[in-house]
Amino acid sequence: MAGGWARDGAVQEQIDASVEDAVRLARSRIASGESRLTCEECDEPIPQARRDALPGVQRCVPCQEAWDRDNKPGSDFNRRGSKDSQLK
Repeated sequence: MAGGWARDGAVQEQIDASVEDAVRLARSRIASGESRLTCEECDEPIPQARRDALPGVQRCVPCQEAWDRDNKPGSDFNRRGSKDSQLK
């Protein structure tokens, strides 16, 4: 039940829209198209099984892991809710 000036179901609609936006963003980041035969970072061959499993793959597993580690999105929000963590 929504309170204040919002109509019933408005909060759930907002949550659903946020989830749909996140799914759309995640899908847009998935590689597609032609896979490379060699890694764009180290020029080592990319195994056929990896190319079959991930269409559009551009990096070998070790280089992809390093890239993911270096490009992990950060969060500027304190989601723990702990008073002590807010004081740091």
